[in-house]
Amino acid sequence: MTYTTPRPEPFAILALPRTGTHYLEVLLNEHPNVLSNGELLNEYDTNWPDKDRLLRGDRELLELAYVRYPTRSDKQVTHVGCKVNEPQFHDHPGFFAELVRWPGLKVILLVRRNILESLRSLVQARQSGQWLKFSSDKDAAPPPQVRLPIADCEAYFKTADDFHARVAHSFAPANLLAIEYESLLQEPAACLGTVWDFLGVPTLQLSGRAILQRQEARPLDQTVENFDELRLHFADGPYSRFFEVAAV
Repeated sequence: MTYTTPRPEPFAILALPRTGTHYLEVLLNEHPNVLSNGELLNEYDTNWPDKDRLLRGDRELLELAYVRYPTRSDKQVTHVGCKVNEPQFHDHPGFFAELVRWPGLKVILLVRRNILESLRSLVQARQSGQWLKFSSDKDAAPPPQVRLPIADCEAYFKTADDFHARVAHSFAPANLLAIEYESLLQEPAACLGTVWDFLGVPTLQLSGRAILQRQEARPLDQTVENFDELRLHFADGPYSRFFEVAAV
């Protein structure tokens, strides 16, 4: 009699940029049964040896992620995943629909309470070229102050609303778990406990070895040069909450 190894259960991490997906993935990969292989649609992601993979069709990309994924000898993988940031769907317009159709897929949606923090961080990273900070980078200069045009903020806030709504409407509640960036930073063990239950893997106590650090700890009014202008513009509107408290 021939026995075949069951295919690992698939999951995806979906989010806007600068919402802690890299940190979440580092924590997920501490589990001996969980493997998350980075950004499937990022041509520069070193997790993927196939540098020409983005020339493939959407279905082929998902087969690469969940069937022919890069393996690790130190894991007995029962759950395999990848992450996709919202802008990457624009370069692959049919990919989201193909993702929704993937059998048995579970989705972790990582959200940030204050989307202005996400936009500020994204602009800082683009200007500085620094996308990650590690515990060894103690002497690194703080990220630069930025000026955010009103139109850019309006567009980004709407993009976030539309994307979160699209994810919520596309996946069954039992297959969707929303995690807040702020909760992940403040209570990583509790958040990961929820994730383990959602994926259906044994609970794992975190090692505490994660070496990623927040790049920006200063409040918004000290890092966004035109913060007062923005707060005045968005006052009394649906996004005024992003300007109620300057501190993170």
